Amino acid sequence: MRILHLYYSSTGNTQKVAETIDNTLDNLGHRVDSISVGKNTEAVDVLDYDWVFVGSGVYEWLPGKSMQDLFGKLRRKYVEDGEIKPGSPKRPDKKAVVYCTYGGVHTGINEAVPAVKYMAQLFDHLGFLILDEWYVVGEYVPEKMAPFSEKGRMGDIRGRPDAHDLNAVTERVKAILNV
Repeated sequence: MRILHLYYSSTGNTQKVAETIDNTLDNLGHRVDSISVGKNTEAVDVLDYDWVFVGSGVYEWLPGKSMQDLFGKLRRKYVEDGEIKPGSPKRPDKKAVVYCTYGGVHTGINEAVPAVKYMAQLFDHLGFLILDEWYVVGEYVPEKMAPFSEKGRMGDIRGRPDAHDLNAVTERVKAILNV
Protein backbone atom coordinates (compact mmCIF):
# COMPACT_ATOMS: atom_id res chain seq x y z
CA MET A 1 0.00 0.00 0.00
CA ARG A 2 1.45 3.38 -1.05
CA ILE A 3 0.72 6.18 1.41
CA LEU A 4 1.23 9.90 0.86
CA HIS A 5 0.97 12.51 3.59
CA LEU A 6 0.74 16.17 2.57
CA TYR A 7 0.59 18.80 5.30
CA TYR A 8 1.12 22.50 5.86
CA SER A 9 2.07 23.95 9.23
CA SER A 10 3.11 27.52 9.95
CA THR A 11 2.84 27.37 13.75
CA GLY A 12 3.90 23.81 14.55
CA ASN A 13 0.43 22.59 15.55
CA THR A 14 -0.26 20.71 12.32
CA GLN A 15 3.33 19.46 12.29
CA LYS A 16 2.71 17.77 15.67
CA VAL A 17 -0.34 16.01 14.24
CA ALA A 18 1.52 15.12 11.03
CA GLU A 19 4.42 13.60 12.96
CA THR A 20 1.96 11.60 15.06
CA ILE A 21 0.29 10.25 11.92
CA ASP A 22 3.64 9.42 10.32
CA ASN A 23 4.98 7.73 13.47
CA THR A 24 1.80 5.69 13.88
CA LEU A 25 1.92 4.53 10.26
CA ASP A 26 5.61 3.66 10.65
CA ASN A 27 4.95 1.74 13.89
CA LEU A 28 2.25 -0.22 12.06
CA GLY A 29 4.80 -1.22 9.42
CA HIS A 30 3.72 1.16 6.66
CA ARG A 31 6.04 3.35 4.64
CA VAL A 32 4.75 6.88 4.13
CA ASP A 33 5.97 9.58 1.79
CA SER A 34 5.49 12.67 3.95
CA ILE A 35 5.74 16.13 2.41
CA SER A 36 5.68 19.36 4.38
CA VAL A 37 4.11 21.72 1.85
CA GLY A 38 5.90 25.02 1.39
CA LYS A 39 5.87 28.00 -0.92
CA ASN A 40 7.53 26.19 -3.82
CA THR A 41 6.38 22.61 -3.33
CA GLU A 42 6.21 20.84 -6.66
CA ALA A 43 3.03 19.05 -7.63
CA VAL A 44 3.17 15.40 -6.60
CA ASP A 45 1.02 12.83 -8.40
CA VAL A 46 -1.50 11.87 -5.73
CA LEU A 47 -2.89 9.22 -8.09
CA ASP A 48 0.34 7.26 -7.58
CA TYR A 49 -0.84 6.52 -4.02
CA ASP A 50 -3.48 4.24 -2.52
CA TRP A 51 -3.97 6.35 0.60
CA VAL A 52 -3.49 10.07 1.16
CA PHE A 53 -3.51 11.91 4.47
CA VAL A 54 -3.74 15.68 3.99
CA GLY A 55 -3.84 18.40 6.62
CA SER A 56 -3.32 22.07 7.33
CA GLY A 57 -3.84 24.70 9.94
CA VAL A 58 -6.82 26.99 9.39
CA TYR A 59 -6.17 30.54 8.22
CA GLU A 60 -9.23 32.72 7.61
CA TRP A 61 -11.38 29.58 7.25
CA LEU A 62 -9.13 27.97 4.64
CA PRO A 63 -5.96 25.86 4.53
CA GLY A 64 -2.63 27.70 4.40
CA LYS A 65 -1.74 29.62 1.24
CA SER A 66 1.00 27.13 0.29
CA MET A 67 -1.54 24.29 0.43
CA GLN A 68 -4.03 26.29 -1.64
CA ASP A 69 -1.32 26.98 -4.23
CA LEU A 70 -0.36 23.30 -4.42
CA PHE A 71 -4.00 22.23 -4.76
CA GLY A 72 -4.47 24.80 -7.54
CA LYS A 73 -1.51 23.30 -9.43
CA LEU A 74 -2.84 19.78 -8.90
CA ARG A 75 -6.38 20.69 -9.96
CA ARG A 76 -5.13 22.32 -13.17
CA LYS A 77 -2.86 19.33 -13.92
CA TYR A 78 -5.64 16.77 -13.40
CA VAL A 79 -8.17 18.76 -15.45
CA GLU A 80 -5.62 19.04 -18.26
CA ASP A 81 -4.82 15.31 -18.02
CA GLY A 82 -8.53 14.38 -18.11
CA GLU A 83 -8.43 12.82 -14.64
CA ILE A 84 -11.19 15.05 -13.26
CA LYS A 85 -14.35 13.90 -15.01
CA PRO A 86 -18.02 14.87 -14.85
CA GLY A 87 -19.74 12.94 -12.10
CA SER A 88 -16.39 12.30 -10.36
CA PRO A 89 -16.44 8.51 -10.80
CA LYS A 90 -15.15 6.72 -7.70
CA ARG A 91 -11.83 4.95 -7.60
CA PRO A 92 -12.44 2.39 -4.84
CA ASP A 93 -8.71 1.70 -4.50
CA LYS A 94 -8.01 5.37 -3.61
CA LYS A 95 -8.68 6.62 -0.09
CA ALA A 96 -8.12 9.92 1.70
CA VAL A 97 -8.25 11.31 5.23
CA VAL A 98 -8.43 15.10 5.54
CA TYR A 99 -7.65 16.98 8.76
CA CYS A 100 -6.91 20.38 10.20
CA THR A 101 -5.74 22.08 13.35
CA TYR A 102 -7.76 25.09 14.44
CA GLY A 103 -8.35 27.48 17.31
CA GLY A 104 -11.98 28.44 16.66
CA VAL A 105 -11.83 31.54 18.82
CA HIS A 106 -14.99 33.09 17.37
CA THR A 107 -17.34 30.33 16.20
CA GLY A 108 -15.60 27.12 17.22
CA ILE A 109 -15.33 24.21 14.81
CA ASN A 110 -17.40 26.11 12.22
CA GLU A 111 -14.25 28.12 11.44
CA ALA A 112 -12.44 24.88 10.52
CA VAL A 113 -15.06 23.10 8.42
CA PRO A 114 -14.44 25.16 5.22
CA ALA A 115 -10.69 24.37 5.29
CA VAL A 116 -11.28 20.63 5.49
CA LYS A 117 -14.01 20.72 2.85
CA TYR A 118 -11.71 22.76 0.57
CA MET A 119 -8.92 20.17 0.81
CA ALA A 120 -11.31 17.24 0.45
CA GLN A 121 -12.71 18.58 -2.82
CA LEU A 122 -9.59 17.80 -4.86
CA PHE A 123 -9.71 14.18 -3.74
CA ASP A 124 -13.48 13.92 -4.16
CA HIS A 125 -13.16 15.28 -7.71
CA LEU A 126 -10.48 12.67 -8.41
CA GLY A 127 -12.77 9.89 -7.16
CA PHE A 128 -11.03 9.13 -3.87
CA LEU A 129 -13.17 7.78 -1.05
CA ILE A 130 -12.96 10.39 1.71
CA LEU A 131 -12.80 8.10 4.72
CA ASP A 132 -12.84 10.73 7.44
CA GLU A 133 -12.39 14.37 8.38
CA TRP A 134 -10.47 15.17 11.56
CA TYR A 135 -10.58 18.45 13.47
CA VAL A 136 -7.82 18.87 16.05
CA VAL A 137 -7.74 21.87 18.39
CA GLY A 138 -4.50 23.84 18.37
CA GLU A 139 -3.37 26.85 20.38
CA TYR A 140 -2.79 30.24 18.80
CA VAL A 141 0.77 31.06 17.85
CA PRO A 142 2.68 33.49 17.67
CA GLU A 143 2.81 35.38 20.94
CA LYS A 144 0.65 38.27 19.69
CA MET A 145 -2.18 35.78 19.10
CA ALA A 146 -1.73 33.96 22.43
CA PRO A 147 -4.64 35.75 24.19
CA PHE A 148 -7.03 34.02 21.77
CA SER A 149 -5.93 30.70 23.26
CA GLU A 150 -7.60 31.62 26.55
CA LYS A 151 -10.69 33.63 25.67
CA GLY A 152 -12.40 32.04 22.70
CA ARG A 153 -15.34 29.79 22.03
CA MET A 154 -13.12 26.71 22.57
CA GLY A 155 -12.17 27.73 26.11
CA ASP A 156 -8.56 27.54 27.27
CA ILE A 157 -6.66 25.79 24.49
CA ARG A 158 -3.13 26.68 25.56
CA GLY A 159 -0.69 23.83 24.87
CA ARG A 160 -2.90 22.07 22.36
CA PRO A 161 -2.68 19.82 20.55
CA ASP A 162 -1.55 18.10 23.73
CA ALA A 163 -0.74 14.47 24.55
CA HIS A 164 -4.45 13.62 24.81
CA ASP A 165 -5.17 15.12 21.36
CA LEU A 166 -2.20 13.36 19.78
CA ASN A 167 -3.16 10.04 21.37
CA ALA A 168 -6.62 10.47 19.84
CA VAL A 169 -4.94 10.99 16.45
CA THR A 170 -2.95 7.78 16.93
CA GLU A 171 -6.16 5.88 17.71
CA ARG A 172 -7.90 7.38 14.68
CA VAL A 173 -5.08 6.28 12.38
CA LYS A 174 -5.29 2.74 13.79
CA ALA A 175 -9.09 2.72 13.44
CA ILE A 176 -9.09 4.02 9.87
CA LEU A 177 -6.63 1.29 8.90
CA ASN A 178 -8.74 -1.22 10.86
CA VAL A 179 -5.81 -2.25 13.06
